[in-house]
Amino acid sequence: MATMVAADLEQARTYFAFTRNRLQEVTAGLTDEQARFKPAPDRWSIAEILEHLSIAHDRILTRMIDQFPQAPAPEPGRNAQVVDALILERIPDRSMKATAPEFAQPKGLVTPKEALGRILLSYQRLTEFLESTPDLREHILESAPLRFTTNGAQTTADGYQWALTAAAHDERHIKQILEVKAASNYPA
Repeated sequence: MATMVAADLEQARTYFAFTRNRLQEVTAGLTDEQARFKPAPDRWSIAEILEHLSIAHDRILTRMIDQFPQAPAPEPGRNAQVVDALILERIPDRSMKATAPEFAQPKGLVTPKEALGRILLSYQRLTEFLESTPDLREHILESAPLRFTTNGAQTTADGYQWALTAAAHDERHIKQILEVKAASNYPA
């Protein structure tokens, strides 16, 4: 059975800092018009992307706090490092298009500033939870993002991997924000 080690915590801290800082960089100085701009009717605006991310962060953190302590142990022989690598490689990859589940669809209920604040607070809480819960590698739960990005080859993630998923999901949507900003009719 794998247990978290100092290198795991350092990897999470580094990855959280990277995605948190990139998210702040790509959203800094946005006007309301830029935040609400949609490159196409069926595409999300930056405001909608931020709301979606804040919903996902809330869901991941709640799941980690509420469900992991009672979750089952991983199967014998499970290679946690392989799954870690898949999360870091595949979840940010936008070549596979996904549709967010209904509960994670933006509904215009928070401003971009509020959504970003919730995401940044989530990073702080995720870090605190990782630092105070050393047995996160000892419990697994089903992971729809991992199932999707590996075409069903991997279906479960341990608690540490769920935390990495939050940041990898942000990285995926940072790329989406950059796509919105690169649209030919994006407001100046």
